[in-house]
Amino acid sequence: MPEQQWTLATTEQPPEWFVQAVKQHTPASNGVYAAQLLWQRGIKEKSQLLAFIYHKAYQAASPFEFGQEMHLAIARLQKARKAGEKVAIWGDFDADGITSTAVLWDGLGEFFIQNIELSYYIPNRLKESHGLNDRGIENLAKQGCKLIVTCDTGSTNINEIIYAKELGIDVIVTDHHTLPEERPPVISIINPRYLPKEHRLFNLSGVAVAYKLVEALYQSLPDIPQHPLEDLLDLVAVGLIADLVQLSGDCRYLAQLGIQRLQADFQQPPTARRRPGVGRLLELCQKSGDRPTDISFGLGPRINAVSRIQGDASFCVELLTSRDSKRCNELAEVTELANTRRKSLQKDVQAQVAQKLTQLDLSTTSVIVLEDPQWPAGVLGLVAGQVAQETGRPTILLSTEGLGGDKGEGGENSTFSILSTLSPSSPALARGSARSVNSVDLYQLVKDQAHLLHRFGGHPFAAGLSLPVENIPLFTAAINQQLRQSLGGTTLTPTVQADIVVKVADLGKELFLELKLLEPCGMGNPVPKLLIQNCWFENSWHRNQQDWRGKKVQYIKTEFDIRDDSTRSPFPGIWWGHYKDELPIGRCDCIAELDYNTFKKRYEIRLIAVRPSENSAFSTQYSPLILDCRNLPTPHSQLPTPSLVLEHCPTNWDDLRAWLRRCLNSSVDNQKQLAIAWSKPNHQSPKQIWQTLVGVAKYLSRTNQLVTRVKLLDKLGISDRTLFLGIKALKYYGFTVTRENRDLQITWNPSNVFETKGDAAVREFVAAVSEEQFQQNYFAEVPLSTIVAMINSQ
Repeated sequence: MPEQQWTLATTEQPPEWFVQAVKQHTPASNGVYAAQLLWQRGIKEKSQLLAFIYHKAYQAASPFEFGQEMHLAIARLQKARKAGEKVAIWGDFDADGITSTAVLWDGLGEFFIQNIELSYYIPNRLKESHGLNDRGIENLAKQGCKLIVTCDTGSTNINEIIYAKELGIDVIVTDHHTLPEERPPVISIINPRYLPKEHRLFNLSGVAVAYKLVEALYQSLPDIPQHPLEDLLDLVAVGLIADLVQLSGDCRYLAQLGIQRLQADFQQPPTARRRPGVGRLLELCQKSGDRPTDISFGLGPRINAVSRIQGDASFCVELLTSRDSKRCNELAEVTELANTRRKSLQKDVQAQVAQKLTQLDLSTTSVIVLEDPQWPAGVLGLVAGQVAQETGRPTILLSTEGLGGDKGEGGENSTFSILSTLSPSSPALARGSARSVNSVDLYQLVKDQAHLLHRFGGHPFAAGLSLPVENIPLFTAAINQQLRQSLGGTTLTPTVQADIVVKVADLGKELFLELKLLEPCGMGNPVPKLLIQNCWFENSWHRNQQDWRGKKVQYIKTEFDIRDDSTRSPFPGIWWGHYKDELPIGRCDCIAELDYNTFKKRYEIRLIAVRPSENSAFSTQYSPLILDCRNLPTPHSQLPTPSLVLEHCPTNWDDLRAWLRRCLNSSVDNQKQLAIAWSKPNHQSPKQIWQTLVGVAKYLSRTNQLVTRVKLLDKLGISDRTLFLGIKALKYYGFTVTRENRDLQITWNPSNVFETKGDAAVREFVAAVSEEQFQQNYFAEVPLSTIVAMINSQ
């Protein structure tokens, strides 16, 4: 991976009068950090400050600022209501689309009879694309539907809208995605992109546009609704924050109100909640609904996970709107399990993508395009986003088998369809997702290769696409050439920006409450990133996450204490998706977010990036701690006391880093040293080791004896991971390995032999042994200077 570039936001100091104005809203602290952040982000007047902090000081826009389009939509809905027509809501399968559908289901449900006059349709992520489709329209026509109201979709579905009209169905589009070149043939299209960019409604997400339609209907027919309009605001907040739209203007106002209602409802007893499904979801993800991060890290990913894993996310609308607590609990638990499965799949795909990246020359690659027949399309957007951030390059991941690409969380679903590209006998399609970084306009980049694609849609940061598999090499070459030309020699590098510099002594409740003044955070107003310099980590440990049933999830979280010279008190923190051994040894710099853990009831930092400190030269600070006693006839006689002795030859640098960290953490006044005291291994051949393992298995199965894992590892001279591959191979030759307390028991059944699969498994085991032996031979002779340099490189 290319080295990450760190930047610090412009540190222009706000005037004293502004600091004092901010301090009035942060009585527990001096307000300096919040004032600096607000000033950096363009809040430079008292009137702006008040409207930014207090929603009551903000004047929300009227829904009729959408003009004639809103009037046309309300008139058509009133006509449908009077005539008792059947109306269908056509939504989308991501969090914004699901909450949009839920808002219209509850909101229009005040004016139409649900399940009789009113229905909804959510496309299947794994079988259908975003937007309207002919088959779904035909089914609605058969049900007698006369009006479709879209939400979070539909702006560019020209052909489908024409088809609906031919079947006698009118269409009202509510959306926020890319506009078509000409107004579609609809009754009304309510899309903030028609408004000027500086308009307060311009950044509305799909759910907020849907809310504005319901608000206009409430204002037009005020005597009909039985429930207050404000009951919808919690759903609006979930969709707004999950969709990563810019939280300014009405977006910020609606999110502020919605989070308040979300928190207030959660504080009710479970049986008294208006939205028991949302409450149960919050319980499962150990959140309380009072923070935007409860949505961005809790509710949003869980709602998105359902379509990513199952395809059909229709039940999520019921989860968000039903008042049946028992039913909602069941649906919430299905949703939680889908998210658990999503995490596991995402981790698997990340590992496979990382392996493929090692085969790319990133110095000559501007756009990363990778494909695989086994990748589940539902998680490709998430992994592509991570790769883009880590490499600093736009990333496109494609699945060449199965159905369904996605725009992912925060993407757009306007679809540009190249109808003339494919005939009914066209070859198989690759489908996938793209994510951008470094201000590269991904939508335009992909659109310029439209002649090679089947369908695509998106915006500058995210896109979904499909193309014939045979076009992938040409598409990859063309899109790389195009970006190289537009960059004009500029090198793409991954970057992370810090907003303010703080010390460990600053961390805690006072700073948290001060920074909370900026919430809700989102696009255009990101969560403050704190730069902590010349710090170090202690008491680090990692573990697999557990789901709500207590089962392990294949997702790692590291916990630690952070310290620096500003205080004697350590401060807790977490690092998602990383192992403790990835933390640098010695002094370092880090970028983190300050958070409050509702479950543990503590303030903590969430680590974003970390690197060895420039003020800490490892070679001079720590090289005296490492003693080279390799290949000595009597190494223990050469050692000072106290010292830690590493006698087993390692197979990777992480093993060495873990030992040195153990040395540092257990040292007293830095006196304890690490002695590397292994000898050059005398290896059997990998095939001989396999034969030894088979012989041991036969003997143990015949004598019914037990063996410990440690004895088996010592006998074979291999690692845990390679032993696992050996046990896997043994199973294909009829051996069953079970655990008896701390021992292993091996039995044999000759009827369970599968030699074809067994041969492949043996080859995998032998290859792993060969790789370990190569690494051990390397570590037996590598110079101490290389060890010192590499052991601290991160």
